[in-house]
Amino acid sequence: MADLSKLFMYIPGIILFLVGSGQVKDWLYMRRMGSCVEAGVTNCKHVVKKDKKDREIYNYYDVTVEYRNPQTGHQERLALKSPTEYAQGQQVRMLMAKGGEKPVLMEYRDEFLFHPWVTMVGGALLLLLALEQNQGNEIGAMICLSLLLIGAGGNLVTDYVLLKRRNLQPVEAVITGIYTRQISKETKILKGAKYTYYPVVKYELNKKENIRRCNINSSGQNTFQVGEKMKLYYDPQSGAVLEKHARAGAAVVGILLLLIGLMAGASILSVVI
Repeated sequence: MADLSKLFMYIPGIILFLVGSGQVKDWLYMRRMGSCVEAGVTNCKHVVKKDKKDREIYNYYDVTVEYRNPQTGHQERLALKSPTEYAQGQQVRMLMAKGGEKPVLMEYRDEFLFHPWVTMVGGALLLLLALEQNQGNEIGAMICLSLLLIGAGGNLVTDYVLLKRRNLQPVEAVITGIYTRQISKETKILKGAKYTYYPVVKYELNKKENIRRCNINSSGQNTFQVGEKMKLYYDPQSGAVLEKHARAGAAVVGILLLLIGLMAGASILSVVI
């Protein structure tokens, strides 16, 4: 039984390393030459579908774009789904998918809590921590833990500083609808179907009215109410509209993790030296 519990100690590290390595792969691909192309919007159609209880089960935009395929050099048209409304003639960026798959619009996504490299290295350190712990090497395990805390704390603080420097401008938005996504059906074991709720908002930017389905969501049906106001954040450098801004709470947590990690490292040095 003890051997089994030792094996379980490796599971968090394995999962984190696999998730991080996948994120690093995508991160590197997005920075490759020719992976991103400019496209122009030729048409944008709003699609809304409701169920029998008048809940929105589909709320998106059919966006048709025209672009020059970097592989063939030909001008092509492509229909894509997006939660965001685009104006005819608006310029957008697309990510050329790997393996000949359909390109995707480069839209705002919730940024990862930790940088892909930090996640992958963190997973490797967790694996090493479990190995050192199982071998009874307390100093080695403490070194791994100290590096984990310093890395996580440094990432949170750095993210806060970089986001703060982007000088995000608040944009007032009004919730005009709720998009309901069913994530599980009722079964003999699970009572009641499970839903996730996304606010659909309208806001004005550069004297133009915009509509988008937010990535922010909740499992609570009454979390978002039609007519309520919420804040979005415009990035003047990239032209992107973000849903989250620099949070002081994350910076405070990062500083605490940094301090704990540094103190742990200092205590290790005092024992070794």
